[in-house]
Amino acid sequence: MIIDAHQHFWKIDRGDYHWMDDSVAAIRRDILPVDLASLAASCGVDGTVLVQAAATTAEARFLLSLGQETPLIRGVVGWVDLEDPNVGSTLANLSKDPLFKGVRPMLQDIEDTDWVLRENVVTGLRQVALLGLSMDALVQPRHLSALFELSMKLPELDIVIDHCAKPKFTDDGDPGADWREGVKLLAARPRVFCKLSGLANEYGAGWGTDALRPVFRHVLECFGASRLMWGSDWPVLNLAGTYEDWHRCARALTQELSETERAAIFGGTASRFYRL
Repeated sequence: MIIDAHQHFWKIDRGDYHWMDDSVAAIRRDILPVDLASLAASCGVDGTVLVQAAATTAEARFLLSLGQETPLIRGVVGWVDLEDPNVGSTLANLSKDPLFKGVRPMLQDIEDTDWVLRENVVTGLRQVALLGLSMDALVQPRHLSALFELSMKLPELDIVIDHCAKPKFTDDGDPGADWREGVKLLAARPRVFCKLSGLANEYGAGWGTDALRPVFRHVLECFGASRLMWGSDWPVLNLAGTYEDWHRCARALTQELSETERAAIFGGTASRFYRL
């Protein structure tokens, strides 16, 4: 079974996609399940994990409503206010829908790199763990040490690093020593996973199998196939390439692995992590 572990839908007139400025004009339109169906079918994708794109609980409920109508959606990762004293009740209410699998605070958009270590945020994430939910970490390399500290404070919390922590590529395509060390450090924590996603956008023009192989090899070495999962980051991906091209690239990157390892990366790991 092939699972796309990271994709988005949105309906613009809902009004809470505050990051959608002119820099993403090409994808600033309604994008809904009907738009993904043929792409997923062409790549043999059996199910997806739908991830939040707005910092509101209302959007989480919208995503869950799409899941009720769309068999392709196997899980939803939403947003909640982790600093809200009543976050436990909010999470319990959302969890009444079995499609609700976890939360994603938009850490990359928060100026305070150590925000996730604030006492009230850690308290909120403890509630996430208690309910058997997970955390998607939308982070940049600057967050990796804070994320490691969080994993020490809450060893019971399942965390997945989105987009390989968005490495900042140098002109020669190197992802950087700080990124390598931060990823290696986090991978030592057994309940931290990683998504092979978002790399086309981070690399930019010229991305492809050869360009992205150093990142792939590093995350594979650090996490192993059993803690690595493929995701498209579609339709954000459309700013850099196509669904089919990224799927082919990921297949090429993994072509030397065993069938068991490839099955994990393209579905097994996500199924286990998100309890699909």
